[in-house]
Amino acid sequence: MSGALRAPHREPTARGEARLGLVATALVVGTFASTIANTLVNVPLAMIVSDLGAPLRSGALVVIAFNMLCALMLPLGGWLGDRFGRRRLFLVSMAGVTIGAAGAALAPNLPVLVTFRAVQGVAGALVLPSVLALLTSAAGAARRGRAVSWWAASNGAGQAAGPTVGGLLADTLGWRSVFVAIVPFAVFAFVGALLWVPRSRAQPVRLEWRGALTLTLGVGLLLTAASAVPPLGPGSPVVWGSGALGVLVLVAFVLVERRQATPFLPPSLLVEPRFARSSVAALCQMFCLTATLLTVPLYLASRSGASAAIAGLVVVALPLAMTLLAPLAGLATERWSPRWALRSGLLALGLAELVLAALLMGGQPIGVPLIAAVTAIGVGIAFTQTPATAGAARTAGQAVGAGLGLFNMMRFVGAALGGAAVAVVLGDAADGTAGYATVAAISGAAALLALTVTFLGRNPTEERGTA
Repeated sequence: MSGALRAPHREPTARGEARLGLVATALVVGTFASTIANTLVNVPLAMIVSDLGAPLRSGALVVIAFNMLCALMLPLGGWLGDRFGRRRLFLVSMAGVTIGAAGAALAPNLPVLVTFRAVQGVAGALVLPSVLALLTSAAGAARRGRAVSWWAASNGAGQAAGPTVGGLLADTLGWRSVFVAIVPFAVFAFVGALLWVPRSRAQPVRLEWRGALTLTLGVGLLLTAASAVPPLGPGSPVVWGSGALGVLVLVAFVLVERRQATPFLPPSLLVEPRFARSSVAALCQMFCLTATLLTVPLYLASRSGASAAIAGLVVVALPLAMTLLAPLAGLATERWSPRWALRSGLLALGLAELVLAALLMGGQPIGVPLIAAVTAIGVGIAFTQTPATAGAARTAGQAVGAGLGLFNMMRFVGAALGGAAVAVVLGDAADGTAGYATVAAISGAAALLALTVTFLGRNPTEERGTA
């Protein structure tokens, strides 16, 4: 993959542009399918858990299962793309998205639904590293920022369509239809990849299984601890035991990998300034995105009696802003200082979340102020996501598929933590405004903390075009 990231600049031809357009179409639709699989359930979540006879607290597992399994599998997904070919892995992932969606639509109870959501999460983990690698390779180094913005736009489009489509389908056809809606996109991406995406060469990359095992197990234990807080409470031995063991296993990962000539993931990547800044920003951005897309619909349903469709139309302003501004964020990343683009995004995100917290605390009904705050959050995320991803992609360690997986793992760890935070703060209570405002305030504080991290450390070589 290093050759893909360092390819010499060549002027694009009309034929090359057309070919790139077809490749990008298949990959973007596939990314959209995996992203919408995550967000379709946010608005109709209350309807889903009610129909299945489960409490809201346990229903959060429908969201957490996807994000947790996606986070756990991402580093391994990057290695699998290197080992077996990224095009082949993309095809497998689209098959997994289809199977997971069909199984979720037919789920008779919450455990089965959570299981197939986990299948969707694993499939999503196979999508992200392979799509980023295939897109940047096809676009070339000169158009990397724009290629990343296409990826960001497809993510934003999935976020935009998810709440709205989920709410409308759940109100008109029932909540099971929200999963059926995923299938056509996954099938199109599968066929498009077969026809248009060139075969990628498999590489005989050895799996350093000790590092892969300890990293996956350590992160899994930490996420298990976070997910166990809602049903068991923060004082549960499961929570503290899993968390402490997870930290110990991650320490073991660092110690094991430092002694390997060809590590699964170089420990130095974890502390490389540009990669660390980008990863922290991505984690906080996804925390804010997930928490907001869960909190606002629940707030509207409990305080205003809004239907799932109305709640979906309100929150669509957030991912719609992400989608529309993704190309502008890509240009700013290429032509402006990417690190300052990242800082502007995190600042806007943090301030917008704090404004949302104030509105929710005051019991703000559906109206311009609430929609404006949600839109501003989308603007902040748009100008955070693209420079963070481009900065991580420029890091030397990103030439390894597992490095791309690690960056995306941080994104989904943030999403899983955002879902867990909502479950912990809100619980099963539907009354009052303090809980909803608290979630927004926590999100704002997380974004501002990530902003301070961007001022730490220097890049390996301080040059224009680095984040």
